[in-house]
Amino acid sequence: MDTSRRETITTPPVHWADQNAERIIAQRGPLGSEKTHFTCASGITPSGVIHIGNFREIVSVDLVVRALRDHGQETRFIYSWDDFDVFRKVPKNMPNQDLLTEYLGWPITEVPDPHGDAESYARHNEAVLEKVLPDAGVEPNYLYQAAKYAAGEYAQGIRTALEHRETIRRLLNEHRTEPLPDTWWPVSVFSHFSHTDKTTVVEWDGEWALTYRCDETGQQETVDLRTADNVKLPWRIDWPMRWSVERVDFEPAGKEHHSAGGSFDTARTIAKEVYGIDAPVSFKYDFISIKGRGGKISSSSGDVISLADVLEVYQPEVVRYLFAGTRPNAEFSISFDLDVIKIYEDYDRCERIYYGTEEVGEKRAAKERRTYELSQVPAVADAITPAGPAPLQMPFRTLCNFLMITAGDVEAALDRFPDFDRGRHAEQLPRLRRRAECAWRWITSFAPEDFRFVLKDAGSEPAILNEPERAAIVALRDEFVSRAGDHDERSIAEAIYRIADEVGVDRKRFFVIMYQALIGKERGPRLAGFLLTIGPERVAGILSAH
Repeated sequence: MDTSRRETITTPPVHWADQNAERIIAQRGPLGSEKTHFTCASGITPSGVIHIGNFREIVSVDLVVRALRDHGQETRFIYSWDDFDVFRKVPKNMPNQDLLTEYLGWPITEVPDPHGDAESYARHNEAVLEKVLPDAGVEPNYLYQAAKYAAGEYAQGIRTALEHRETIRRLLNEHRTEPLPDTWWPVSVFSHFSHTDKTTVVEWDGEWALTYRCDETGQQETVDLRTADNVKLPWRIDWPMRWSVERVDFEPAGKEHHSAGGSFDTARTIAKEVYGIDAPVSFKYDFISIKGRGGKISSSSGDVISLADVLEVYQPEVVRYLFAGTRPNAEFSISFDLDVIKIYEDYDRCERIYYGTEEVGEKRAAKERRTYELSQVPAVADAITPAGPAPLQMPFRTLCNFLMITAGDVEAALDRFPDFDRGRHAEQLPRLRRRAECAWRWITSFAPEDFRFVLKDAGSEPAILNEPERAAIVALRDEFVSRAGDHDERSIAEAIYRIADEVGVDRKRFFVIMYQALIGKERGPRLAGFLLTIGPERVAGILSAH
């Protein structure tokens, strides 16, 4: 086992991913001849768009997987598509609603794709997420439950559940207000006659033959569990059965599953008493909301924000930072308002702490460094000790201003940064372009109206001003243009106040008329820095009519 990485992890670990990795090693290890790797699991039913709340479980597992590997542990990351589940509700955001309604009660792998680009409704939703996950640095091994059931891989697990029918009924009844009837069976069957799950188990022969009746047609059929493609276990039994088959060591779950008497509680007892295994190490994760809208996000309602939507505004590293920097059991919001700027600033500060260009207390520094490592796509090669010089940072707010000045021209906006050199920073260009593209999409789609601006054209119609106000604009224009090389933000700010006082214009009024002259608004970015950002040539052109 490679332990070289282990020495780079802070002991005791300061990050929640490392803390959980150590729990897994302690409770499920050590690795050896009989156990060659740890298996970490996640999964979901592809019943609609896979939203950013679902991504929390996926990325939480990925972060723990990275931590295990950083501890020198061989690890397998599986992601199960529960595509043998019942299609129970048509999400509002899906096309061809009438078509989909016809397939309610069918397994979602047999529901046609309303978009017409995949072999099934389930496969369309799976493919959308599978395409975008690598962009966020997440690449699990996918398991497709409908195919595994159809291949007979769970036949023994189904038979074991049938053999322990009364035990399972007793365990489930412990958490039910209404006990399950004596006629209850621990299996679900999709009818070969109607395709729906409206069926009744008639008989089981004690081995492999199961007889069911289709409630819609009244027809009966006997199937062999080893070859049947229409028999599955209900969720609370299916989950521990798969823990047994896949030998799962770690799997988190949402807080509703981890509530008292929830599905994790019952799965844990069924795992022990029926399948003879211990439940995997787990933790509960909380909900995510979008800024300005409380409550959890629902795939079935269709009112969702997907990972792809978030990646339109946030760089992949910043998306990972949001999750790596928040303990899973803490609810938080993903913002599309002005907080986007703060989130980028927080990430940039984390990066500076990692590279040692910003100093903080050692305890915080250790946590920030580890959070930064776990946020990177691809993973940082050398834990704790940065490899190479700190990357060039382009502050998000400043980048937004450059983009608005250049009307969204990414290359022109990048070239405006004084420290940017295309040759020297060639390797960083893809990352810098990605940030600029995210910034422009945020500006055009989400930024508040009072944040946005469009620079006036050279020689635009001047605002109606009195003589002192016009004199103040001309004086500031001439001062800035004639001495551009001598000025920094502080000296320009001083010049603004001095000129206002000299010509007898109220300072606040001077700011208003300058913004009106430049962008046609009464407010805008901090004026001194804004003038520097625009540049003397452009400022001279815009103010030439005054």
